[in-house]
Amino acid sequence: MKKYLYIFKSELMSNISYTFDMLLGFVGYIIMIFILMTLWQYIYSDPSELINGYTMNETIWYIIITEVLWTGLQGRKLCKKICADIKEGNITYNLNKPYNYIEYILFNHLGDFIYRFIFVFIIGLIFGFIFLGSFPNITILSILGVILSCLFATIINILITTIIGLVSFFIEDAHPLYWVHSKFILILGTLFPPTFFPGIIGTIVKYSPVYASVSAPATLFVKFNLDLFLKVMIIQIFYIIILLIITHLFYRKGAKKLNVNGG
Repeated sequence: MKKYLYIFKSELMSNISYTFDMLLGFVGYIIMIFILMTLWQYIYSDPSELINGYTMNETIWYIIITEVLWTGLQGRKLCKKICADIKEGNITYNLNKPYNYIEYILFNHLGDFIYRFIFVFIIGLIFGFIFLGSFPNITILSILGVILSCLFATIINILITTIIGLVSFFIEDAHPLYWVHSKFILILGTLFPPTFFPGIIGTIVKYSPVYASVSAPATLFVKFNLDLFLKVMIIQIFYIIILLIITHLFYRKGAKKLNVNGG
């Protein structure tokens, strides 16, 4: 575990060196949040009106948190790195290293995520408060619960992206799969809370990886209660275990294929 914590720390310190560049990159995040805020302000004729159980402020705060997670993740960058490792043969050097490639990717990208997440989260809170004039009903307990859920959500996102990247072992280009995945996240997770989807679609969304990786922390932020928190923890831990198993299976099969074909 010490070697993976060292990988995490190294990547975290590396990001601190590029704080100014990171701040410049947040301009796109602010623009996106402003556009979505304006859209939902137009949809709600009355800010206190309830649409599928959400007021205007709750909906906008939900979107702010989902965008914080998605912007902080930089999943396209991770997918591109894994695809390049496989296609350029760099991954072969990791086969004999004293660490597992999957754990390396996980802790390395967590280090990349944490520093960016802190900045985006603070900017999102400031921007949201300026625009909306208030926070949801938050407490120390709810903040801790949301932070833990954000961590689990990020692990799930990293594992899903890693699986997509590992598909490059078997097909020419996995980037289109990541594009499809990102659109599912946008439509089913970022733009709309789960209660906005009707009938069986809404039920599927509430128990899907999209909910566990994006919607759950945002839902906790605006509607925190202990029952919901426990439900979210169960769903997220379930997906972390399942995705870890799938990721390792993909990697082992891909590495075996690489060895059979001579690297």
